Amino acid sequence: MAQFFSLLQWGDKGWGDEIFFGFCLTLALALCTLPIGLFIGLMVALAKDSGNWLLASLSNVYTTLFRALPELLTILIVYYGGQIVLKRFVSWVVGVEVDLQVNGFVAGMVALGLVLGAFSGEVWLGALKAIPKGQREGAYALGLSRFKCFLLVVFPQLVRLALPGLGNNWMSLLKDTSLVSVIALTDLMYISNTAVRNNPSYSFQFYLLCCILYLVMAFSSNQIINWLEKYSNRSLPRART
Repeated sequence: MAQFFSLLQWGDKGWGDEIFFGFCLTLALALCTLPIGLFIGLMVALAKDSGNWLLASLSNVYTTLFRALPELLTILIVYYGGQIVLKRFVSWVVGVEVDLQVNGFVAGMVALGLVLGAFSGEVWLGALKAIPKGQREGAYALGLSRFKCFLLVVFPQLVRLALPGLGNNWMSLLKDTSLVSVIALTDLMYISNTAVRNNPSYSFQFYLLCCILYLVMAFSSNQIINWLEKYSNRSLPRART
């Protein structure tokens, strides 16, 4: 065990700094993906609830597609397909064949954002349908515009109702970040695999450390989500009295 801990030194002799930066990159990827996925999901939910047949149909196709595709396949399609599309577009603009490569972090963020958007869209939609339509009708009767009605009346309740489901989506997103290692992004999983290949005698220890670090992120996230749920529900007891 002492030999394993010596492998966790910082600098050229150990993997400590690489694992730390891989941990930070994993967390950064999840945090950067979260607002993208939540915004896409909210737009999808509003489109489904809009009553517009075309918007609702397109939203249904989107959620069905990205909920059905494996996350790994989505990442590979975005990464390699994005390179092809970007390369052809730039070559068409400049008139010269160019060789471009999509940034792995951006590709992972886009791919996971699309997946999160599909799943969170259903959560947003369920929360949206749980809000009585009479509240919106009352807001319109008071002279509020559709935008102000959504911002001041619907959205605060929407967040409170959707928070438990969105918390589950965030936990899934944390786990899905491990898949970006297939496109050579130096996240926690990629660094762990590299460390194992260089030190096969300590495979279990490195993967156990990786597991512990993911659990640290999950446990911390769970504490924050629980606090947010309690905070968002702080006015409910007063409403009952």
